[in-house]
Amino acid sequence: MSAFRLVASWLLAIGLAVFFLHITLHPWPDPLPGYVKLYDAPGENLLFAALAEGSGVTIFEPAGRFVSAIIELLVALLLLIPLSRRFGAALSVITLGAGVALHLSPWMDREIALPEGGTDGGAHFLVYVIFLALALLLLVVHPGNRNRF
Repeated sequence: MSAFRLVASWLLAIGLAVFFLHITLHPWPDPLPGYVKLYDAPGENLLFAALAEGSGVTIFEPAGRFVSAIIELLVALLLLIPLSRRFGAALSVITLGAGVALHLSPWMDREIALPEGGTDGGAHFLVYVIFLALALLLLVVHPGNRNRF
């Protein structure tokens, strides 16, 4: 049973870390403008621009986007280190939960308006909900220290 939990913990941690690196750095060539937190020009990120416009708080774009990216890079690193994986999973639950909560807030909608017209159909919201569930699963699956009080 513990071998299964160890393998599942590694797979979930790697999957979550890749997700965080993808939305923060997007290492593939020709990233779509408006989707990469650290490479978008100020005011160009779709999510944070919509959040700043909807809330009227201009600090969300670009300062909030950069703070979010730094936190997500830290979470990705913590997930890959086994001793800090539980803490990284807890931070990922908080980070992804905040993203889901912002999508459900009156400042944003579940559907993001695309620059070429139309919406994403709630795909971004659904991805955040799925990865939030995976982060919660990692908290349950990761083998804990049995020598604690």
